[in-house]
Amino acid sequence: MRATAWAAALALPVSPSRDHIRGPGSAPVTLVEYGDYECPFCALASQVVDDVRNHVKERLRVVFRHFPMTTVHPRAQIAAEAAEAAGAQHRFWEMHDTLYRNQSHLEDVHLVAYATALRLDLPHFRSDLASHAHLPKIREDFMSGVRSGVNGTPTFYINSVRYDDSWEAPQLLAAVQRAADKSSAR
Repeated sequence: MRATAWAAALALPVSPSRDHIRGPGSAPVTLVEYGDYECPFCALASQVVDDVRNHVKERLRVVFRHFPMTTVHPRAQIAAEAAEAAGAQHRFWEMHDTLYRNQSHLEDVHLVAYATALRLDLPHFRSDLASHAHLPKIREDFMSGVRSGVNGTPTFYINSVRYDDSWEAPQLLAAVQRAADKSSAR
């Protein structure tokens, strides 16, 4: 009898029409992160991803998907909504970075202050938060994570396969470089 090897794979393919993407669409490596803005490990991982991105440059595109773990992080969902509201004004990544830099300050007053600092259309931003306009997208991200085998944050996928090793910079960088080398060898 042979053992079957199973690797969790990304259930929802990356799409420029729905996902927030940093990096060129032609990059040989796509790194998808499921994250939670109130998770301290995600804040650390965000810095690691930036370091890896800066090292491999055009060989990597990064995708962020929401996985707010609201039972342990009660402000994670509204923070995700703030990121999406900023994204509706083409400022997702700026809000994303701001939320991770300030993750101990995610009350509504702080979210509005961040939107002000980013020079967003405040009435539109406030309306999006009040009406939960972007909650369906966040729920879709969350459910795609569940279907993909996400059970905590941060969880990474490299070229659609779940990455289960350490997400510290040397290990993640090595995995991204291996994937880039493998892709260019095809």
